[in-house]
Amino acid sequence: MTSVREETVPPTAEDPVARAGSEVIGGPLGRWAAIGRHSWWNPLRVIVIVAIGMFALGMVQKIPCYDSGWFYGANAQYSHACYSDIPHLYYGRGFADDLVPYFNHIPDAVSGGMGYLEYPVLTGLFMEVASWLTPHSGTIQNREQIYWMVNAGMLLVCTVVIAVCVARTNRRRPWDALLVAFAPAFALTATINWDLFAVALTAAGMMFWSRSRPLAAGILIGLATAAKLYPVLLLGPLLLLCLRAGRMRAWGAAFGGAVGAWLVVNLPVMLFATKGWAKFYTFSQERGVDYGSVWLFISHRTGKTVNGANLYAIALMLLLCAGMAALSLYAPRRPRFAQLAFLVIAAFILTNKVYSPQYVLWLVPLAALARPRWRDFLIWQAAEVAYFLGIWMYLAYTSGGNNKGLPQDGYDVAIAVHLLGTLYLCAVVVRDVLFPEQDPVRGDGSDDPSGGVLDGAEDVFVLGRRHEGRHAAAPAAHSVSGPGAP
Repeated sequence: MTSVREETVPPTAEDPVARAGSEVIGGPLGRWAAIGRHSWWNPLRVIVIVAIGMFALGMVQKIPCYDSGWFYGANAQYSHACYSDIPHLYYGRGFADDLVPYFNHIPDAVSGGMGYLEYPVLTGLFMEVASWLTPHSGTIQNREQIYWMVNAGMLLVCTVVIAVCVARTNRRRPWDALLVAFAPAFALTATINWDLFAVALTAAGMMFWSRSRPLAAGILIGLATAAKLYPVLLLGPLLLLCLRAGRMRAWGAAFGGAVGAWLVVNLPVMLFATKGWAKFYTFSQERGVDYGSVWLFISHRTGKTVNGANLYAIALMLLLCAGMAALSLYAPRRPRFAQLAFLVIAAFILTNKVYSPQYVLWLVPLAALARPRWRDFLIWQAAEVAYFLGIWMYLAYTSGGNNKGLPQDGYDVAIAVHLLGTLYLCAVVVRDVLFPEQDPVRGDGSDDPSGGVLDGAEDVFVLGRRHEGRHAAAPAAHSVSGPGAP
């Protein structure tokens, strides 16, 4: 008889929403369904096909902008909710003129006073490679269209990498990656900016950590941090979990790999184009309160500018990190890595000075691993889709001059919906940490399938009451065909 730890958990066996949704394609998997080794339709292929299909639908949604909205009048790209930074920055950051990012100053007339590319080095390289693949002949409109299409192709590769890595991070639960593949906010925001590149590197890093390869995981996290700042925060949860499990050597390898990889990418630019390299960091520091943030919501509702938002955001983030540290070391069982990873990135998003719609991409893979339940995931996704529509309708209202769109009060509701949706999912994850029997991943007796060296490790440093025995496994594992966790 196959061990419960070797069987693949189909979502229809334990998730009521997945079971109900499966009726559209014939109902839940039967006991003798030919899925996996005995069928071409294994989980990985299904997930990749769905992810590609949803990405394509997201591209179709951008057609009104591709045809005209990006080029003729600013309002159409908002009223059709199809805005993207990519075509605008092809010209606005000097790629159309063959300027080298970080090394060449961008004329103010082109960049609007930005001067240098305001993205981390590895994202700048991604943008530059796409510009090399874009023909430098024809009208600027045609070149911007092709540049967006080239980037979309590269971001599609990132999407497939993300889907595969999430499916392989927890080997018993590959179907959880369907949450990523089907996520509507993922499809809608995938080609707004270049965030998927950092998300793919982060997902790969987490997959390597789950395979007990901390050095490779650290290198990928370091590369992800060279593309976007947020992945470095994952080293914090890993530190806490490795401290509790007595696996500090593994954390040291991951930390060393991350620092080394980041330096290899950044040092050449840092040394030879210091001013351009520093632009990302100075821009982030000097940027004021902006769209989507809790600070903008407060400013709108009080009618007063939130001065010192940088300080408030840092203080609140540190407070939330202290809470996560307490949760990590006091919880009755050691939290799973994916749970703390989701919480720390969510905290960063909730406290940040700005929330761009594509930031949801940072959380989608983490949410699928932290709380693989369709009901909770879809509630959160509904909130994010509401915000996605809200910000574009608000910009249509403020830029159109015809009072068509969403006024400020409506936009504030959209911000609140986004904040509450993210807080809801955070609350459910925290509940799973405090009451491990509620955790769907641990319902079969697993400890931390994505935890790598942490999976099954005995705690050596715990604050508060220490539970007897090993913290790895729940009491007895039940069959996957039995009643599922809530």
